[in-house]
Amino acid sequence: MAVGNALIELAGNILLFALVFGMSATVDVDAMKAQVRNKKAIMTGIFLQFVVLPFLGFLVVNIFDLDHSIGITLLVVTSSPGGSYSNWWCSMFNADLALSVTMTAISTILSVFALPVNLLLYAKFSYDDDVIGSLDWTSLFVALAIVISAIGMGLFCSAKRGTPEFNVFANKLGNFAGIALVVFSATMTSTGGENSKIWERDWEFYVATALPCVLGLVIANIITSGLQLKKPERVTTSVECCYQNVGIATSVALTMFEGDELSLAMGVPFFYGAVEAAVLGVYCIGAWKAGWTKAPKDESFWTVISTSYEVQAQQDTEQKVDIAPTDKAEIQKESVLPDGNVTHHYFEMGKAASK
Repeated sequence: MAVGNALIELAGNILLFALVFGMSATVDVDAMKAQVRNKKAIMTGIFLQFVVLPFLGFLVVNIFDLDHSIGITLLVVTSSPGGSYSNWWCSMFNADLALSVTMTAISTILSVFALPVNLLLYAKFSYDDDVIGSLDWTSLFVALAIVISAIGMGLFCSAKRGTPEFNVFANKLGNFAGIALVVFSATMTSTGGENSKIWERDWEFYVATALPCVLGLVIANIITSGLQLKKPERVTTSVECCYQNVGIATSVALTMFEGDELSLAMGVPFFYGAVEAAVLGVYCIGAWKAGWTKAPKDESFWTVISTSYEVQAQQDTEQKVDIAPTDKAEIQKESVLPDGNVTHHYFEMGKAASK
C-alpha cells in the first residue's frame, strides 16, 4: 500500500511538473520580464489572492457557522496559493499567459509565509485550533518546489530555444499534462469512498463552499476593471484569485481528521474544485466572447482552445515584419491595443499586406 501511494504521488508530481513546465516554456522571456515590471497587475493579484479570498473564507465560515471539520478545511482552501491549473485556463482561453506564469511564481513563493499566517489568524478566530501544527509541511514544500523549479526550467528552455515551434510544442505538452492531471485527479477522488455522500448534504454546505470562489471572481473583476487593467490582464488576475490549490486542503484533512469528520472534510476540496472548474469555464468563455482575451471572439471554440495566440502573434510578426530586432521590439510595443489584444492587430496587418 505504501509503495502504491508513493507511485500515485510520483505520477501526480510528474504531471504537475509537465503542466507548469509546458505553460512556462510557452511564454516569451521578454514578455515575462515585462510582466515582472507590471506592478499594478502583480500587486492587485497578490492582494486578491492573499487578502481578499482568505477573508471571504473567514466570513463564510462564521456566517454559516460551519461544522469544525468543514470550516477548517475551507479556511485551508481559501488560504492556499493558486492552483497550477490557473496557467492552463489562461493558456486554453488565451488570457495573458505571461502574467499568469509570473503571478503563479510570485504567489507560490509568498505562500510559504502567507499561508500559515492566514491560517493562524482565521482559524484561531473561528475555532481556536492549531491548524499550523497539523499541516503536512513536507508535502506542501515538495509541491511548491515542483512549481518553482518547473517555472524556472520552462523559462530557461524558452530563452535558450527561442523559436515559435518550440513554444507551440511546449504549449501542447502543457495542455496534454493538464488534461491528464484532470483525469488523474478525478480517478483518485472517485476511488476514495469518503466522497460517496458528497451529494447528500445540507444546502448550507454547497452554498458556503462555493461562495468564496464565486464572490472572489466577482470582486476580482470589479477591482481590476476599476484599476483599468488591460482586459486579458483582468481575466488572468481574476482566474489567479479564485483558482486554489485544493490538494493542500486534502492533505490537511487527511492529517487532521478521522472517521465522519474526515468524510465531511474531504468533501470541501472536492466540491470547491468542481465549482472553480465550472465557474471559471463559464467565465473564460464569456470573457472570450466579450473580447477580453487575445483570441478573436468570432473564431470557433475548438480553434481558440487549441491555439496559443501569444505564440501566433510572435510568428506573424517575424514573418510579416523583416526588420532589425530592436526595431521589431519597438513595433511590437506600439502595436499593443489598449485592451492588450495584440492578435487582432496582427490579423489586421496581415489583411492590409495582402491587399
